[in-house]
Amino acid sequence: MDKKRIVIALGGNALGNNLPEQYVAVQTTSKAIADLIEEGHEVIISHGNGPQVGMINNAMGAYGRMDPNHPTFTPLSVCVAMSQAYIGYDLQNALREELLNRGIEKSVATVITQVRVDEKDPAFFNPTKPIGPYLTSEEAIAAIAEGMQVKEDSGRGYRRVVASPKPLEIVEIGTVRDLLTAGEIVIASGGGGIPVIRQGNHLKGVGAVIDKDFASCLLAKELNADFLIILTAVEKVALNFGKENETWLDTVTVEEARQYAAEGHFAPGSMLPKVEAGIAFAESGPERTALITLLEKARDGINGKTGTRIRLN
Repeated sequence: MDKKRIVIALGGNALGNNLPEQYVAVQTTSKAIADLIEEGHEVIISHGNGPQVGMINNAMGAYGRMDPNHPTFTPLSVCVAMSQAYIGYDLQNALREELLNRGIEKSVATVITQVRVDEKDPAFFNPTKPIGPYLTSEEAIAAIAEGMQVKEDSGRGYRRVVASPKPLEIVEIGTVRDLLTAGEIVIASGGGGIPVIRQGNHLKGVGAVIDKDFASCLLAKELNADFLIILTAVEKVALNFGKENETWLDTVTVEEARQYAAEGHFAPGSMLPKVEAGIAFAESGPERTALITLLEKARDGINGKTGTRIRLN
């Protein structure tokens, strides 16, 4: 089998919703990633942080209300940085242990990653990115009363939403490349990256959360990856999802995927950003493939046995 450079974008189901769940989830996640490494592939890992960054933000706010010496407001950029270390710590240790159990001695490193965005991005005027836990209608009303913006999330409940600008530049991309050259396994752009704007030589954090699928797409393009694997809660992407005429997709071209998206087949808060990120990666080169599938099906997907593949043609 040809060795592939693969960027894996882990979804929330691969990480759990709290610390105990995360500790258990990363054990299973690490087994699936180790399968790919054992086959000889070069793997870079990115991940979401929707529940974690919301919990961190809420916890810091609660602490600030208890301690007058601590600010009640903690910037989202700081919360994203904290979530990268919080998730990366568990993930890198679990993966390292799984590899050693298989006789594979490879270092795993988490890079605290900043991602530059445009301060004039329209997303700052239309927050859509859900963070934190699902809320009841009563909790949503209370959150709105505290000045938060809340939206219904794909039929699953209410969640707080924040701005989600498009990623433009991965600031630490050189560090990631150097680690890969040294044979390390890298966890980077966690939670979509710490959102920053450039002011001369200064990088200033901004109040936003970048979509991890778009950030992973940029990471994959910058690293000249062969595959971008976007992991989700279903084995394949579907047309007419949940309806009697539901149709699962195997391999689609960029043009076909774009048409299906325009026809409204993919939920904006769920599958749509995954498909859009897959399109953006696949159209960036003829040998590049985006794969959307379940975590435990990643190896079969790489081998063409399952999942939805998006290719240029």
